[in-house]
Amino acid sequence: MSLVGKHALVTGGGTGIGLATARALAAQGAVVTITGRRQSVLDAVAGNGIHAMAMDVTDEAAQIDVISRAVQTHGPIQICIANAGIAEGKTLQKTDLDFWRKIMATNLDGAFVTIRESMKSMLETDWGRVIAISSIAGIKGLKGAGAYSASKHGVIGLIRSYAEEHMGGPITFNAICPGYVDTPIVTRNVDSIKTRAGISDEAARDVMVQANRHKRLITAEEIAASALWLCDAHSGSVNGQTIEIAGGQV
Repeated sequence: MSLVGKHALVTGGGTGIGLATARALAAQGAVVTITGRRQSVLDAVAGNGIHAMAMDVTDEAAQIDVISRAVQTHGPIQICIANAGIAEGKTLQKTDLDFWRKIMATNLDGAFVTIRESMKSMLETDWGRVIAISSIAGIKGLKGAGAYSASKHGVIGLIRSYAEEHMGGPITFNAICPGYVDTPIVTRNVDSIKTRAGISDEAARDVMVQANRHKRLITAEEIAASALWLCDAHSGSVNGQTIEIAGGQV
């Protein structure tokens, strides 16, 4: 595979799935713009075809400005990886509207604006890939995380709708739906789970391990490989799909 000459945008690209995906795309020759809220984190991993621009996906004006400047610098975006997100859980009765809106602003509103702004330049080209990182929670729901699950269901709805809008054209839209991936999000979830359940760090981590059907955490590189496959020249008939990566049937 060669992605030489292709400009890729990866939100949440400083760590975890975003960083692994950015590196995989750059290794195939793409020019990659990574974004995230902390410039220092982005700068620490930039180089070798990866360029860093600070951007908060909850800020529409910032997304419009940063994505526009990325296009001016590196050309039209032809690969959009809408990855930025937060994973926090609360039960229904503990979910207030502020918490609900925080989750939606990042996971759903943020993905919507990222895709919309990336498409402005992508539509001027003859090839494009839009890939959103959803979750297994976007397929089946996650106990104790209604807001998160709803946001990830919403991301899949966006992808399916836009695939229909652009059906038959040169741009495809797909969602990758991982189970628990070994990233900093899992580390943060350990603290949350052990506090709620009154268990040890090891037991809290094992809750997530056991939730994956093959009883291990998924690597970020496994998700990146799936994104890379969706960018292959022979994946043009994969469109409007949810790629579930959870170690077995969901």
